[in-house]
Amino acid sequence: MAEKVINIGGASGAWGDSPMAIPQLLTADVHYLMMDYLAEVTMSLLARARMKDANAGFPPDFVAYLKPHLAEIARRRIRVVSNGGAVNPQGAKRALEALCAELGLSLKIAVVEGDDVMARIDQLRETTREASTGEKLPPKLLTANAYLGALPIAAALDRGADIVITGRCADSALALGILIHEFGWSADDYDKLAAGSLVGHILECGPQSTGGVHTDWDKVPGWENIGYPVASCRIDGSFVLWKPDSTGGLIVPATVAEQVLYEVGDPAAYMLPDVVADFTQVKLEQVGDNRVRVSGAKGHPPTSQYKVSATFQDGWRGVAAVPIVGTDAVAKAERTAEALLARARMLFRQRQLPDFTATHTEVLGSESAYGPKARARHTREVLLRLVVDHADREAIDIFARELGSVGISFAQGTTGIFSGRPKPTPVVRLFTFFVDKAVLGAPKVQIGDDDPFIVGVPIQGGYIASAETAAVPAAAAPDGPTVDVDLRSLAVARSGDKGNSSNIAIIARDPKYVPLLRREVTPEKMAAHFEGLVHGSVTRFEAPGLHAFNFLLEDALGGGGMASRRIDPQGKAFGQMALEMKIRVPRAVAQELER
Repeated sequence: MAEKVINIGGASGAWGDSPMAIPQLLTADVHYLMMDYLAEVTMSLLARARMKDANAGFPPDFVAYLKPHLAEIARRRIRVVSNGGAVNPQGAKRALEALCAELGLSLKIAVVEGDDVMARIDQLRETTREASTGEKLPPKLLTANAYLGALPIAAALDRGADIVITGRCADSALALGILIHEFGWSADDYDKLAAGSLVGHILECGPQSTGGVHTDWDKVPGWENIGYPVASCRIDGSFVLWKPDSTGGLIVPATVAEQVLYEVGDPAAYMLPDVVADFTQVKLEQVGDNRVRVSGAKGHPPTSQYKVSATFQDGWRGVAAVPIVGTDAVAKAERTAEALLARARMLFRQRQLPDFTATHTEVLGSESAYGPKARARHTREVLLRLVVDHADREAIDIFARELGSVGISFAQGTTGIFSGRPKPTPVVRLFTFFVDKAVLGAPKVQIGDDDPFIVGVPIQGGYIASAETAAVPAAAAPDGPTVDVDLRSLAVARSGDKGNSSNIAIIARDPKYVPLLRREVTPEKMAAHFEGLVHGSVTRFEAPGLHAFNFLLEDALGGGGMASRRIDPQGKAFGQMALEMKIRVPRAVAQELER
């Protein structure tokens, strides 16, 4: 009897991803489509949308992208699992049911609920503290959603659901729920749960695992038709990652390794609702053209708490963009920013308004993202990006109205206002905390018009410490002549965010370089490399199976995500910036790299 293999296609990596994913994946043999849409900013935007329209609150793309293909999906009995319910899973369910009626389809649509914590905020207020800063809950929240796990998804599939819609859950739980259902994995088979979570983690960002945003971007063909990922999964937890035929992209160990370590923090203790996953011994093996086998994930019991991401409004923001061309463009842009701020403050005093709560000036084109390490002050073409925050919306309007005069009042070479006068937008900040699973209660699943049913979630206790890895010595300091080379020549990298922290994965291009990297790329050296941008501690973790290191740089993103005023609020460029680090290697190694 042939071994059972389940093919899951990653059909969406974010709200705003391309509609080409679904038709592309339908050219392949897939059994499931996994569609990921949510981020913290997404939840807050959709919460505002639902305040205006009770039927809104989920990404419109979810239903719109399925519509042209739903008949074929139904005919082929492909099942869909998505967190596209966002803050209104029932609304998304109703929209899909209306679409099915319009198309003459009969599909069983399930919703998973129980992630919304807003109704319990008052009872949690006294004991809740922000996970990183220890701050108390803000007086008023926009959203508060727990990251649910995979068991409710599996339960819905067990009862025959064709489409499962969740609100907030761990992104990786979308795939794990499928695999629990298909293979009958138990809730305490932690190695399997970690392996299934890794499937979801690899698929959740769509083409990021098939060559998207890869370090060696110039080696990735066919960006215009980049392939979306498919995982062929087996009962032992191993899987092969591939993409549909005749698509662009590149699937090799390096592209997959970048995604394995993406935003996981400590790879020995990646905390998820169903399992604490250990990816330190994950193995990647090229098993064919654009096919990589992934195995080796380990798991430990989960903690007794859910992570909760809450959002709240903290004033208003305006973002001005002014192009300036010619000699001294950088200095002209800086003086323009100073003059705009001074003029606004003069007008604030006249109206008895307080000062800005914060301002931030970036001169794009002058390497402003590098902070004090910028080296391009003599460029002749820049874009001034001036960000201002204020408690009062009126103050942002006052600032915005003064922008029209920059082309006739300030520097020669000012070519206008890019994208027009800015409108005030809410400053939305993230507040992360943890809540006991027992306090939140069990999730509920509803299929069609049936009564909802409760899905019990095992509650573990205790803190799960980071798994220890065998101590491996660093390379000895070279005795002979040495040469400084860019880290890029020895490693690839990928970076992302964890709140206000940056997560940078450094992956050796060849296992033989690992001792060199261990000696040269230390936390201290990483901190020095990002001096002026990173203001907290730097921690290094190792993933021996991937020949890699994961760095966590705290207080690194100017508040991070929605709150940051930087052009790179999630530290997406930090990985490439890290690869510019100079490291000392024996001359023989340098000569080898040149060949």
